[in-house]
Amino acid sequence: MKYWEIIADNLSKAGWSLGWVAALDCEGRTIWIADAHRGDGKCFVVHADELLIAFCELERIVAVSVEPCLEERIVEART
Repeated sequence: MKYWEIIADNLSKAGWSLGWVAALDCEGRTIWIADAHRGDGKCFVVHADELLIAFCELERIVAVSVEPCLEERIVEART
């Protein structure tokens, strides 16, 4: 299992629906766009040059904004 898949799985277990897509910017570079949303109206969208970076950023934003317990698991997983 790839690390971005672990992040996606953790977010999903925390009640988030996820989506991601690769797109080309105006200079022809590939960018990844990822979003997390749930039924209460909370939604976060990020973009990055790599899929893993997009999911790491999405995980961080969700953890800092609305899921303090998820933030603790992120810190534990990275140490």
